[in-house]
Amino acid sequence: MTAQGSVYSWCECRDQRTGRRLGSKCQRRGQPGHGSWYVSVELPAGPGGNRRRIRRGGFPDRTAADAALARLVMPATGGPADHLMTVGQWLRHWLDSRAAPRFSTLRGYASHIRLYLDPCLGQILLADLRTAHVQAMFTAITRQREAEGRPVTVATLARIKATLRAALNAAIRAGYLADNPACHAELPPGRRPRPVVWTTARVREWERTGIRPPVAVWMPAQTAWFLNSIQGDRLYAAYHLIALRGLRRGEAAGLRWCDVDLEGATAVISQQLQQYGGHLAACPPKTGSSERAVALDRTTVTVLRRHRAAQEAECAAMGAGYHDSGYVFTGIQGDPMAPGRLSRRFRQLSAEAGLPPVRLHDLRHGAASLALAAGAELKTVQDQLGHSSIVLTADTYISVLPEVARKTAEDTATLVIQAGYRVPGTRRPRRRSGLRPLRRRVRAAVLGDASLAHPARQIGRPARRIRPARPGGWIRKRRDLGT
Repeated sequence: MTAQGSVYSWCECRDQRTGRRLGSKCQRRGQPGHGSWYVSVELPAGPGGNRRRIRRGGFPDRTAADAALARLVMPATGGPADHLMTVGQWLRHWLDSRAAPRFSTLRGYASHIRLYLDPCLGQILLADLRTAHVQAMFTAITRQREAEGRPVTVATLARIKATLRAALNAAIRAGYLADNPACHAELPPGRRPRPVVWTTARVREWERTGIRPPVAVWMPAQTAWFLNSIQGDRLYAAYHLIALRGLRRGEAAGLRWCDVDLEGATAVISQQLQQYGGHLAACPPKTGSSERAVALDRTTVTVLRRHRAAQEAECAAMGAGYHDSGYVFTGIQGDPMAPGRLSRRFRQLSAEAGLPPVRLHDLRHGAASLALAAGAELKTVQDQLGHSSIVLTADTYISVLPEVARKTAEDTATLVIQAGYRVPGTRRPRRRSGLRPLRRRVRAAVLGDASLAHPARQIGRPARRIRPARPGGWIRKRRDLGT
């Protein structure tokens, strides 16, 4: 057997005297219609140095066996030194050669390969990988996590599939695969979590059961309470900026003073900070649309001026020990602020304020909802958050505050009530009072006042002049409007 594998024929003929299989000693071996053909390929040694061999059989002729061997044996162009690869070897090679603009992307790829893909698919030959293998992997992950009491979310399964799909697409470009088995695997349907507003009733339910929604936003009064309670904290300006303008935590940590124009009340988002392997690195924003100019209100400008003055005071107090990194939000010695540290400090401050729990990223959701409540257009909110699609802004990041929903209900009821005063199709007011009881009932339902639905009889209204049915001039008749 050569280094590239071998093809041989085999039959089931046995020696009539001993009963043993003849194998390669059979005189008819290799003839058409007699026996079958097999493929044998030597795999690279495993981690323990053990020899591994793969055999495939049952091919009707040598041509079919040669074609199978060609599928198993990979060309060594641009790949690892070994000519034959398993899925695990290809995934590791792909990860080492991957050049991603963000460290968090590489960290996610490495985590998916280490925890899920390599244990489930690592020993399968890359050429033998099929959609059934991928589907079985997702089933095994789901059942194992359920048995451990930690059910896996649909979003996690989707990210694992995306990692495998990207790696196999690279294998297709390298000529190792003709199709991507991960593209045909089915996952349970998932929905984006919508932000839930911490209303009074929901806060009571959380205090009673301890169950919190995955994504939640504060009411305007709760956001104001939080900002007022942390005004003495040295990172107050960071949380103020995130809560009102909706910056991502990496964007807030990566904001530099050269990107902030306090005179023009504008902050340019041109980079973000990410932490990978214990090191901070500046990288481009999440998407191309994330590079944007954020308008600042006068209150935020004042907060940033005070923050810069406090930072200059810290620099003067430390002297030569201070490292002027040029970032807006830094540590005590002037070093850049890690995004994880912003999240940890936020959890401490929100717990001390006695508010229902939200994530730091939920302040971004809340900023979108506050802008909508203030009357901003949806396109303006999209530009403020730096989304590439307005659908993402509307479906995921905007939660309708109770005040906005109540005002919409009032405006709708008012529209119906006012329509009852006019003749349909015209602007002329009605002369009859047939819709007046209907208007009273609608107003009673909207305003919650049951006394408006059944008003007292109105006796003594001004007399109405009507024309009698018989000649004789005008007469005056007083009518009770309550009957």
